[in-house]
Amino acid sequence: MKLLKSIILCGLGAAVISLSSCDDMLTKSERTKFELGPEFWSNANQVASYSNVLYENYTGYGTGGGAGWFYFKSLSDDQVNPSFDNWMFTTVPGTSTYWSTPYTEIRRCNYMLTGLQSSTLAEGEKSYYIAVGRLNRAWQYYQLVRMYGDVNMIDEVILDPEAQSDVVYGPRTDRDVVMDFVLEDLNYAVQNLGAGGKNSWSKDMALAMKSDICLFEGTYCKYRTVEDNGKAADATRAQKFLNECVDASQQLMNSGKYSLTANYGEVYNSLDLSKSSEVIFFRNYVKDQLMHSTADYTASSSQQRGISKDAVDAFLFLDGKPLATTAYNTDDHPVLDPTNNAYSIQGMLANRDKRLSVLLDPYLCFKGHGWVRSNSMLMTSSTGYNIAKYDNTAMEVDYRINTGKNYTDAPIYWLAVIYLNYAEAKAELGTINQTDLDASVNKLQARAGLPAMSLTPAADPANNMGVSDLLWEIRRTRRCELMADNWYRYWDLVRWHKLDLLDSQAHPNINRGAFLAGVADLDETFNLDADGYVIPVSTLRTFDKKYYLCPIPSNQITLSKGATSQNPGW
Repeated sequence: MKLLKSIILCGLGAAVISLSSCDDMLTKSERTKFELGPEFWSNANQVASYSNVLYENYTGYGTGGGAGWFYFKSLSDDQVNPSFDNWMFTTVPGTSTYWSTPYTEIRRCNYMLTGLQSSTLAEGEKSYYIAVGRLNRAWQYYQLVRMYGDVNMIDEVILDPEAQSDVVYGPRTDRDVVMDFVLEDLNYAVQNLGAGGKNSWSKDMALAMKSDICLFEGTYCKYRTVEDNGKAADATRAQKFLNECVDASQQLMNSGKYSLTANYGEVYNSLDLSKSSEVIFFRNYVKDQLMHSTADYTASSSQQRGISKDAVDAFLFLDGKPLATTAYNTDDHPVLDPTNNAYSIQGMLANRDKRLSVLLDPYLCFKGHGWVRSNSMLMTSSTGYNIAKYDNTAMEVDYRINTGKNYTDAPIYWLAVIYLNYAEAKAELGTINQTDLDASVNKLQARAGLPAMSLTPAADPANNMGVSDLLWEIRRTRRCELMADNWYRYWDLVRWHKLDLLDSQAHPNINRGAFLAGVADLDETFNLDADGYVIPVSTLRTFDKKYYLCPIPSNQITLSKGATSQNPGW
């Protein structure tokens, strides 16, 4: 039986969770009633139960019928939502859980950190739980900063929001200061967390988080602009965080604890990731106890958020060359398979990066012409390209094709991500060599059936990011390896200062799907472009520089009485 970290508190431990929201505070008498004293924080079991609630913040595949961070985060150039994904916000909201939920969790962490100061736990045990609190506080501030930029930084417990309103609703702190604070918390966690399981707090989990966060911060600071982000690029700051990313990544790569699985895709549909050599930290699901819906939405969807033509075209051919220069056959037209009356793309997949064959079904499925994967329901896709990699056909049918009944585990941090972070950070620093490539992304290339990447790859005419050929290829590898995974692509475009690539008017291939011209039974409602490729949605998405930062909810500005300013353009 798989180990499930407890996320349910009982008795007094449960009561304190209701204290955690600054937007819905208890009265002073109620707070006193549930105040946790030194006895609570000196009991290791109670502190463990309190801290285990934080595990819920790692979304993974979501819970029940809720949307997780895989597949559902489709605002990108990789997927096309048939319901249309506009920008995260197009108007200023009155309230937003993107703002309030992190502060709820920050307060939970601060309450824990304050309580532990009076604890009589052994020093090592106390340091461990302080590290857990600081690790999770870092995670929440990172979420806030990448969305909003400058944010209110609170490192104390707010018991009375009226008396402490100058703290709760004070002016926002410079985002660079907040991210320095995040790094301090991460470093403390790395130093004070020891070995642990793959779904518990550990030094390796903290290193993986540090690798991710420092790559974001380093590249964001390298490419940001005053006009679009409110702050100029900072080469010194970028170098600092990129070096921190390299260091964290190297520690994991050199630990000898992790290795790539033999087949790409195994980490996405496993029933037990505790046994995976590639996984560092995962979200655990248990049959009939804690389940999700990600597999269901990709095994029985009436209209999947399909993969775009732009994304498919990003995958290299088996000679290691892109669409524009390969010697392989580039024909991507489907062929009708009379045995099942389905349109096959197996010929196209046979010539490409092996990851594409894991990502996609071998047959197109579209409105009016569905397709059934092994023991699944009839499926269609907005683009014709159907996502397959999150489905596990060995799972009982009832548990695959019903909402809230999937129990495959979700990876949160895994070795492939660390390899990608390491190679990119080294390339951005200008210190990468062939040995670095061979120790990281070339292991991913080999698993994908592709030739090794060199320091001087040939130019790709599709390079539209204004970076070197090497960085373009490293970014390509990242895109193909992590397609539709863990909300990575959107935030990659933000930190590379390339969010304008989500403008579907300027970049029409992100709103294109499979070639469907000449399909005899094509639904008459389909719209094809002049070349015969499906146009999945009729609405265009246009870029504005204000989208680099999300709008501060208007209630926060009102409550602050002007102390909190709105982001530019909103």
